[in-house]
Amino acid sequence: MTHPRSSLPRTTSRCTAAVALVAAAGLLAASPASSATPDRPRAAAADAGTLAPPDIPISNVKAHLTQFQSIATANGGNRAHGRTGYKASIDYVKAKLDAAGFTTSVQQFTSSGSTGYNLIADWPGGDPDQVLMAGAHLDSVSSGAGINDNASGSAAVLETALAVSRAQLQPTKHLRFAWWGAEELGLVGSRYYVNNLTADDRARVSGYINLDMVGSPNPGYFVYDDDPAIEKVFKDWYAGIGIPTETETEGDGRSDHASFKNVGIPVGGLFTGASRTKTAAQAAKWGGTSGQTFDRCYHSSCDTSTNISDTALDRNSDALAHAIWTLGTTEPLPPGESYENTTDVAIPDNAAAVTSALTVSGRTGNAPTALRVGVDIKHTWRGDLVVDLLAPDGTAYRLKNSSSSDSADNVITAYTVDTSAETANGAWQLRVQDVASQDTGYIDSWKLTF
Repeated sequence: MTHPRSSLPRTTSRCTAAVALVAAAGLLAASPASSATPDRPRAAAADAGTLAPPDIPISNVKAHLTQFQSIATANGGNRAHGRTGYKASIDYVKAKLDAAGFTTSVQQFTSSGSTGYNLIADWPGGDPDQVLMAGAHLDSVSSGAGINDNASGSAAVLETALAVSRAQLQPTKHLRFAWWGAEELGLVGSRYYVNNLTADDRARVSGYINLDMVGSPNPGYFVYDDDPAIEKVFKDWYAGIGIPTETETEGDGRSDHASFKNVGIPVGGLFTGASRTKTAAQAAKWGGTSGQTFDRCYHSSCDTSTNISDTALDRNSDALAHAIWTLGTTEPLPPGESYENTTDVAIPDNAAAVTSALTVSGRTGNAPTALRVGVDIKHTWRGDLVVDLLAPDGTAYRLKNSSSSDSADNVITAYTVDTSAETANGAWQLRVQDVASQDTGYIDSWKLTF
């Protein structure tokens, strides 16, 4: 996980050099120090084609951590961007996935004068128009091996992917797993990946799940409060084993989910804490030591294979598998009825919000829990834009926040919104505001699909 950092200056280049995205097949192109397995309702590993999520073996996850530690030890003590330890880590993960039947691709980028690498792995099958992704950053800081930050997340994602292979899972959504480079330099790898997806490919990503630091030695159990559907899956799983969760706030915007969130892709994830101090109330419900940080070795040389709570790592690995099985094997929704407004609406520079309206009629009852909002906004710096959906009663649903680091053009994507509390019929509006100067644009079109 990155340190908090200042926003990029507005002099940042507004266009990304055109590159050939290396596309994989399937897309269009409790004591925290304890190693005991927690009690939980759990099915055995799934047979081919069944939907029961497996119990991820903690011994397998720990074996990956041992390998990452060995790689760091043999390569100057770290697995940082631009160092030999990072490339060796990529090679290790790729070999495991290739042997398990995934289609893998390595995407190269340049940061701070060094070549970086993202690894993308696609599982065959599933709807290519509904891509469910899970990922973690694979790089460490230069001061240590980065075993909690973030070999822990990388190993959990890897072992979940291998569990998909062992089960020969036949998902309804297309499953994609990813390991990002140069996260510690400012989410560089994941931003590169997202920025080089076409607008259509972005719209096909139904959700991205991020794991960054999921084995902290004095752990908390934090769930990202972004996409409601992903959040609910994780919270329900933890409630089922009697573990309370809290909303993740310490790392919000500081890990790779931000790259996806900034372009309107639904995100969620898990986190066990970094440099903040565990309170007495948190220690009472989670165990561990109050008055100490969640990870005393955060970004330090002592972040080694001894800096891990097996219990937390086990729970979060199982929670991820549960989410992949739950979200990736749901029955696809039938085609819905769409309502569209194609009239252009100018968006004034650094000024009041504008709206575009469309009327929904002839429906009964409330709007759906997964209302799809397709947006096509032409703009020269989309990071300036705040976008909301307004229900007929005026309730606002935030689709996109502004971000000074989101330097690409246009907002062409689809959002999924839980509007089940709203009456379906009536005048719905798309509200867009440009909150910074120097750039212009317009609402080209937008539509609702019920």
